[in-house]
Amino acid sequence: MKQNYYEILEVDKNASQEIIKKAYNTLAKKYHPDLQNDDVKHLYEEKLKLINEAYETLSDSTKRTEYDKNLFTEIELLEQEIDTLFKENEFLKNQQKETSVKVPSNMISQKINYEEQIRQAKQKAYNDAYIQDLKNRGYKIKYKKNPKDYLKNITAFALTILTLLFLWQLPFIRNFILENNIIQAIISIFSN
Repeated sequence: MKQNYYEILEVDKNASQEIIKKAYNTLAKKYHPDLQNDDVKHLYEEKLKLINEAYETLSDSTKRTEYDKNLFTEIELLEQEIDTLFKENEFLKNQQKETSVKVPSNMISQKINYEEQIRQAKQKAYNDAYIQDLKNRGYKIKYKKNPKDYLKNITAFALTILTLLFLWQLPFIRNFILENNIIQAIISIFSN
């Protein structure tokens, strides 16, 4: 299967010409060989060639239409191959019932697992493309915090409090705080 130009440019399949152009400009700046170290410059040259090839195809509407047809055809071929394997598996399963020949039972679960992986990959690609599209439009992405994030914050706060309590027990720090006029003025402001 040939390169997926949409993945190379990090855009959705339905991305507009503006989004494709912005993505190209961003990636061309990011991977330009002149901005890299000499030891990895050749890697970035290859990456930039792929980016240019992808942009050249996707920016031209006729080339893009032809590319989409070919890409869709390749996906159809993969799906047909999966269906063929599934039918062969069913045939072998039926033969097993008739002749009691053992066929690995994991073949069916592999097909189901593979279909689930394809579904998850499509969903992830859609989500990534949607987020990239929003970023290209200038939106700032904020992620929902999960309970682990709050636990990290609480842990950091608790460690800070424990550290301050420990430092308060050191006589020279306590004396410095109690004798310092500036700190006393700040304390008096907050205590009123």
